[in-house]
Amino acid sequence: MTWLFREVYKNLYYVLPAGLQAMRRIFVVCFLLCLGLISANSAIAANLSDNLLKQPATEVTISLGNSANELKFEPDHLEFVPGKRYLLRLTNPSQLKHYFTAKDFADGIWTQKVEAGKVEIKGAIHELELKPGAEAEWVFIPMKPGNYDLHCSIPGHTEAGMNGEIAIAK
Repeated sequence: MTWLFREVYKNLYYVLPAGLQAMRRIFVVCFLLCLGLISANSAIAANLSDNLLKQPATEVTISLGNSANELKFEPDHLEFVPGKRYLLRLTNPSQLKHYFTAKDFADGIWTQKVEAGKVEIKGAIHELELKPGAEAEWVFIPMKPGNYDLHCSIPGHTEAGMNGEIAIAK
């Protein structure tokens, strides 16, 4: 890292005109301080995420429909706390396929993984499709407080009552 600071200083020192020596020094010092803060923040973030991943996940189960083929989420209201790790267990006991669609909620969380069968998916998730009898697990950490809409995006399902709300406490 010291080598990087030296090289940046040498290169940036000659960018500004010599008549502005004081400004030139201030600019270089500020730039180098920012570089130091960025690397320190990266280390802090890595440490925090490591601690979050070690905490046990609070399990929450939600059913998409039911065995009577009713178009609803059970429960239809979910509450989460920012900074806590959760395992959302999704099941579809109905004979119809359903979607768990909550894009704004998904944008307000950090997804560790989604598992379905022998497949593990990492990265941003906005919608999950569960076929009849399917199960999936979504491990995540809520980040952004707010109230988010949940619905099944299959035509007619939302209108028939397959909707809900997800709250991330403030």
